[in-house]
Amino acid sequence: MTRRTLSLERLVSADPSEIFDILADPSQHAAIDGSSTVRGHIGQQDRLALGSTFAMKMRLGLPYRIKNRVLEFEENRLIAWGHLGGHRWRFELQASGSQTLVRETFDWSTSRWPFMIELARYPRRHKKNIEATLERLASLVESP
Repeated sequence: MTRRTLSLERLVSADPSEIFDILADPSQHAAIDGSSTVRGHIGQQDRLALGSTFAMKMRLGLPYRIKNRVLEFEENRLIAWGHLGGHRWRFELQASGSQTLVRETFDWSTSRWPFMIELARYPRRHKKNIEATLERLASLVESP
């Protein structure tokens, strides 16, 4: 069986709480999305917590909307969400002196159709998207 996760890390010069505040706010997701598929959030949204649902405007060829649910949550340390496809996006934060190690993971081990994700070569293409997401997230919290 193959390991169905892809993770990348980056040190960010910010406190974990600053970074987590962005991740827990769906209105910020389009600003940090390195894949350019997240176009915005839908409706009024409170800060995310375990079990929260939130809807996003998306575009992958054609525009669509998707509802997500927060599946993992530890304040200032871990947040992960997924949708009806079953796969999830996870962010883990670990303080490291004056910086924070941010790890983003695309996890399709829980996907309903993992073979479709692999057939579309999404994991291979997603590496550059994760790199771009981590860069955008860093630029939001590190800029003066």
